[in-house]
Amino acid sequence: MKPILFPLFILSLTLFGCATTKTQPNSPSMQGITGFVYEAKGNQMPMKGAPKNPPKPLQCTVLVFEPTNITDVDPSTATTLYTSIRSKQVASVDTDNTGYFKVNLPIGKYSLFIKQGDRFYANSFDQFNNIALFEVVESKFSEAKLTVNKSATY
Repeated sequence: MKPILFPLFILSLTLFGCATTKTQPNSPSMQGITGFVYEAKGNQMPMKGAPKNPPKPLQCTVLVFEPTNITDVDPSTATTLYTSIRSKQVASVDTDNTGYFKVNLPIGKYSLFIKQGDRFYANSFDQFNNIALFEVVESKFSEAKLTVNKSATY
């Protein structure tokens, strides 16, 4: 019995020593969306000899929804504000004083909205009228730059 145990012990050490640990590829802590939220106000037209009026960082709440089409929202009086969203909210995150946010998400596509009082703000669309759509891919953070420009003129 002893002559069999020693080779068996060596074989098991070899097998366990070669084993690797696996991480889940779509673990939400490994990917998501990161970015900044800014607010642009006033005259944003470039003028010769005048300094630029850069957007300011905005402290706010960024809401993450399942992909949302223009048919899934109820518009407010302003074209970029919505009173309700019928798609499912999956996350929310507050920006810091520099406008920075980071949210961990599973792989997939998401629409981002900025909470504005009792309304929701988003001002970008794709060719299929999906609102503020961002894609999260495996092991990466997608970058978003969101600008609230409802008080700006161009």
